[in-house]
Amino acid sequence: MVQNVFAGKKIVIGVSGSIAAFKVAGWVSDLAKEEAIVSVVMTSSATEFVTPLTFAALSGNGVHTGMFGRGKEDAMAHISIGRDADLVVIAPATANIIAKLAGGIADDLLTTMVLATRSKVFVCPAMNVRMYSHPATQKNLKILKDLGYKVIDPACGKMACKEEGEGRLAEWDGVREHLAQSLSFQDLQGFKILVTAGPTREPLDPARFLSNRSSGKMGYALAQAACRRGAEVTLISGPSALTCPQGVTLFKVQTAQEMNDAVLAHAANSSVIIKAAAVADYRPETVYVHKMKKEKIARELVLTRNPDILLELGKRKKAGQILVGFAAESTNLLEEGRRKLLAKNLDLIAVNDISGDTTGFEVEFNQILVISASGAETLPHTTKLHSADLLLDRVLQLLSKKP
Repeated sequence: MVQNVFAGKKIVIGVSGSIAAFKVAGWVSDLAKEEAIVSVVMTSSATEFVTPLTFAALSGNGVHTGMFGRGKEDAMAHISIGRDADLVVIAPATANIIAKLAGGIADDLLTTMVLATRSKVFVCPAMNVRMYSHPATQKNLKILKDLGYKVIDPACGKMACKEEGEGRLAEWDGVREHLAQSLSFQDLQGFKILVTAGPTREPLDPARFLSNRSSGKMGYALAQAACRRGAEVTLISGPSALTCPQGVTLFKVQTAQEMNDAVLAHAANSSVIIKAAAVADYRPETVYVHKMKKEKIARELVLTRNPDILLELGKRKKAGQILVGFAAESTNLLEEGRRKLLAKNLDLIAVNDISGDTTGFEVEFNQILVISASGAETLPHTTKLHSADLLLDRVLQLLSKKP
């Protein structure tokens, strides 16, 4: 599994004449930073909004703007650009360019290149709300979908024309996930994966609670990676500031009891359950309806045990189901991991070392010790998204052996 799904991929960005073209400059910059090989094709109208020099500087490659280039190498650009592409993205796609593509018109470099390519083409509409809702535009979008184009629906909001509604260019984070999924092996297609993430909050009163340092980053990365690889993913998350990955079904909870109820409700229908959440072991025995004055709070806090969700899942595990646990440890990682693997009837356990500053809670990187019945393996120190993919590779190996 490669660390970066975009690295080395040839992606063609087709830019048509819309004020939203300036947003696409950021997309090109991000793809180039992720080591994609980005080629930009601009219509003549697009150059009125953003200069070709801007896209050339951000992509590190020359920008194509016309059918007839100056050199021999450009003579067949309308064929060669799209022929070698892994993906073609039309963004922003105006009503005009959508109509041309729907009608098979090829009167400039961009439309000719799209007709010639056999790569997957993503279309990202951007226009005034009235233009977008016009029956002709909607008919043309349906034609594109029927022809096999991947249309990414626009967002709603205020536009440059001061009107508000559907027609804004889709946000990059969502588009990026569509592209990443298209470039990823769909080796988890057909599997339902349940992931938990984040901390829980156990209230003492309306102002105070017991919790932990979990940000949810590892669990969200697992959900994102699994969805990219074609799985149907349900994410049950405690309080987190993170955005739910595109294509993932999210259920938000607060307390350990709420997480317990949500997990058990979805567990039976899941092929794989990955418990990455840091669930509180205890909660206050007494929860006050109103905020307690500090002078009245007892110095000794009486706690009661929360349900052990992972233990219960181990008891209920069905034949063929994969159960993966997470453990945050600062000492004796191997011993504690093996103990929990056996005690909770797990197929795998991922042990996080939280004793340092570069792994564990609240950071972008991780180094996981993966333990199974057949042995232990320390994964490389890498991003949490790459760690998630590496762990899913091990899950996939187990799935291949299950009846």
